Amino acid sequence: MARTEIRLGGLGGQGVIKSAVIIGEAASIHDGKEAVQTASYGPESRGSACKAEVIISDAPIDYPLVLTPHVMVALSNDAFHKYKEDLSKEAIVIIDSDLVKAGKIKAGVRLYQVPAATTAHQVLKNPLVTNVVMLGAFTAISKAVTPEAMRKAIANAFPKYKELNLRAFDEGMQLGHKAMEQSTTKK
Repeated sequence: MARTEIRLGGLGGQGVIKSAVIIGEAASIHDGKEAVQTASYGPESRGSACKAEVIISDAPIDYPLVLTPHVMVALSNDAFHKYKEDLSKEAIVIIDSDLVKAGKIKAGVRLYQVPAATTAHQVLKNPLVTNVVMLGAFTAISKAVTPEAMRKAIANAFPKYKELNLRAFDEGMQLGHKAMEQSTTKK
């Protein structure tokens, strides 16, 4: 029975909660797994700290809260430092290298840095797709959901801007593969 606990952290307005909903849909509806998603955020809608969590499992999920995340995605410096402490021993951490300065991290944790904001701004010419670029990197690195399932969930989430968001996802997949190659090279 495989159970993957995922935490996404950032600031309100960065699409953190929407990203978690998309991951949950990709896992449950399109990959046929069990999934549960929760979120917490401050009273302000934009700019306050927020996190969203997803659990994906091959079996029914009996406890819906994340205890020791296997995967963490950070879109802000504050979120990274606030939510990194209870990671599992061999967790995967994916940070937006444009927005997060990775400090000390727990031994055994694998850190991947992805320039999502720069890619959204410079390549896609739209900063609003930064979170979707990170979804691509998340998919490539974590393998928690299939790329096909994620593409379907993204298309459903953004029907009016489907093409742009699918391009952002593809860019993120490439960045994720590149980050894994760079991580392997450093060892």
